[in-house]
Amino acid sequence: MGSRHTSAAIFFLLFLSVTNNTPCNAQLSSTFYDATCPTALRTIRTTIRTAISCERRMAASLLRLRFHDCFVQGCDVSILLEDGASIIGEKNALPNKGSVRGYEVIDAAKSKVEKLCPGVVSCADILTVAARDASEMVGGPSWSVKLGRRDSTTASLVLAETSLPSFKAPLDSLISTFKDNGLSARDMVALSGAHTIGQAQCFLFRDRIYSNGSDIDVGFASTRRRGCPINDGNGNLAPLDLVTPNTFDYNYFKNLIQKKGLLESDQVLYSGGSTDSIVSEYSNNPSKFKSDFAEAMVKMSEIRSLTGQ
Repeated sequence: MGSRHTSAAIFFLLFLSVTNNTPCNAQLSSTFYDATCPTALRTIRTTIRTAISCERRMAASLLRLRFHDCFVQGCDVSILLEDGASIIGEKNALPNKGSVRGYEVIDAAKSKVEKLCPGVVSCADILTVAARDASEMVGGPSWSVKLGRRDSTTASLVLAETSLPSFKAPLDSLISTFKDNGLSARDMVALSGAHTIGQAQCFLFRDRIYSNGSDIDVGFASTRRRGCPINDGNGNLAPLDLVTPNTFDYNYFKNLIQKKGLLESDQVLYSGGSTDSIVSEYSNNPSKFKSDFAEAMVKMSEIRSLTGQ
């Protein structure tokens, strides 16, 4: 009799062990909220559309917010957490402070969804949907989003300052950083194509435009200097793509071939290295670029995502 009870107890403990681990293996799904909050995606989309209608640059900011979140701890919106007694947040990390934007847009979408379905839709999923909608609303590709993420309760200032690629990073370092996150060199080039929209602060590209190096077009450098003095104007903005700064197209890759990449980490993608052929391919085939961008965004959105209860 005792042995049967012991066996039953062991079985029960094993059962708990298995079921308690189940959330770690939960699968993301495009239909995750169909039953629990069927209007969630439509509500998020309306919020994103309103924000981009007010400021078209917000599309680039939301894509960047997504990237800066996923490369630190995974796609868990740890970047949204404020500093507190037990949290040293990521907002004030050097790559984020004063440059990452769009927090208020995600907050607004979350507030509206909460009124419809309290405690159901995570901020991590809202940012996932927002990035897709932002791309589509400025002429970029769309894709099916997989949902079911949990929000992080922890953040890491240290990881935010060490995990995100630098605007001065050489090609091999960029490839290595993306590989560490399960992304290929092709994924990296495709995702970099998001710089076909958006703006950069003067201090990020000052060294490049005043370097007189052989990897920058002379006329392009001269034009950029007008809005970025050598000793002033750190926060002055310049469009990453001078030709079509508000439209998601493939002009970014044409710029690189013409030595008109604004950031060093942009131009290094076409500098005699292993990614030159991918840049050339995308510059001649916009459909391929957009399909690869969509695929890379899906892959990025699944980096170390938290699932389960």
